[in-house]
Amino acid sequence: MQSIKSKINPNGQQFKDNHAGMMELVEKLEKHLVESRFQGKERHIERARKKGKMLARERLELVLDKDSPFLELLPLAGMEIKGSFGAGGTNVSGIGIVSGKLCMINSNVGTRKGGSVDYATTFKALRIGEITLENRLPTINLVESGGANLPDQAKIFNYGGETFRQITRRSKAGLPTISIVFGNATAGGAYVPGMSDFSIFQKQAAKVFLAGPPLVKMATNEEATDEELGGAEMHSRISGVSDYLAEDELDGIRLAREIMEIVNISKPHFIPTEPIEEPLYNAEEILGVVSPKIKQPFDARELIARVVDGSKFSEFKPEYGSTMVTGWAKIHGYKVGILANNGVIFSESANKATQFIQLSNKNNIPLIFMHNTTGYMVGKAYEEGGIIKNGAKLINAVSNSDVPHITLMIGGSYGAGNYGMNGRSYRPRFLFAYPNSKVGVMGSEQLAGVMEIIQRASAAKTGMPYDEKQGEMIRMMLINEAEKKSSAWYSTSELWDDGLLDPRETRNYLGISLAVVYNQEIKGADGFGVFRM
Repeated sequence: MQSIKSKINPNGQQFKDNHAGMMELVEKLEKHLVESRFQGKERHIERARKKGKMLARERLELVLDKDSPFLELLPLAGMEIKGSFGAGGTNVSGIGIVSGKLCMINSNVGTRKGGSVDYATTFKALRIGEITLENRLPTINLVESGGANLPDQAKIFNYGGETFRQITRRSKAGLPTISIVFGNATAGGAYVPGMSDFSIFQKQAAKVFLAGPPLVKMATNEEATDEELGGAEMHSRISGVSDYLAEDELDGIRLAREIMEIVNISKPHFIPTEPIEEPLYNAEEILGVVSPKIKQPFDARELIARVVDGSKFSEFKPEYGSTMVTGWAKIHGYKVGILANNGVIFSESANKATQFIQLSNKNNIPLIFMHNTTGYMVGKAYEEGGIIKNGAKLINAVSNSDVPHITLMIGGSYGAGNYGMNGRSYRPRFLFAYPNSKVGVMGSEQLAGVMEIIQRASAAKTGMPYDEKQGEMIRMMLINEAEKKSSAWYSTSELWDDGLLDPRETRNYLGISLAVVYNQEIKGADGFGVFRM
């Protein structure tokens, strides 16, 4: 397999301009990620410290194997949703290694709004549940939550119950959930440990009940203390809701790690054994390759060369359908097929990608889709050439492909091109995005231009003059609104991706994701839907 020979000049002005622009976006991303690590007001943290409690991220760090990686997911969920608790909500979630096994770990931020669950946290939990089941991962929950945020109850009640259903479905599939309760687990939150395969309650700290003393008093006129209703010792010795009584937080974490050692999880289907080759080019150069301005094209091969092992890429049909780059490579020793846009998708590009997806399924190779396209080509000649049926072939292949898909937004992702490249609605195992990326029906200026044409035609039909001043105001308003709602910040806030990433970390994110999908046997599709010829 040949290595890609880079044609980038790191001393060129375009490279320097790209690097400077992308660096600004990366710094903005880091600022938002720092905000997402907020664990509550100082007085709440101080109160927790006085009680001998650790913070959510400290617990998570201790449950992980020493010096092992952790892939945090959806850290900016809810960032721009009005009324939300802020970036990431009240739960830290991600994939790490515990007792040598890949696990999904969820840690409630009990010092932030009492760990109660708002709208964004609810949908973050649902997405985490999807990832956990599809990738067949065991789960560790580090529990300290006041349950549903009551002002949000109308928006989340009918969705929140799905999280409990997911726990039982995973249990049926042989994917255990271990919950350690460090504090409150109230109302619906009590079902998290209640429905787990293993529950560990911390002595004199865990409080697990469907209704606290005030509600019990109001409902039954019975008076009881927190401990009598739902204390750790009561549940460990009387009710049986708790399986283990931990002396303190460290003991609870020790028990969870011990349980993870003994649970029967299928061994990874494949772990690379050969020496891993680093790319020939420095990851720092990715910031000079990728453009912060999505209208400015760049060759996807230059990005691939800085991500794959040894920069080696076996390109498929390199002389055909040039706006779609396809080929096979390895990332951290894991074999993968890559489809990357080099602009608009023509019929030839779609047909090439369709064949490549079929071949990857025949050879049981997972796929990575790198988005940077304005969509399918339009115009009379292209309609006559069958762009619809050829675009449909690609969507058919993506929809019916059975190998795992990982999607990476590296630029624009517009119109049906988003669908053909396995966007969010096509259920990739993981979807990550660069902070320069944009997602929408079409670009903001195209959208405004189309609306202006429609408005001018409408005015002409009614015999009324077109108001140029008002038209310009409407055009600018549409551009600004479309820009905002297609931005990476808006997309990640709305949970349209599983996380924004610093482009220099691409290889590591994809490496962990591939380790997860290779955790089980990969079997490609035996057939596809009818291709319109």
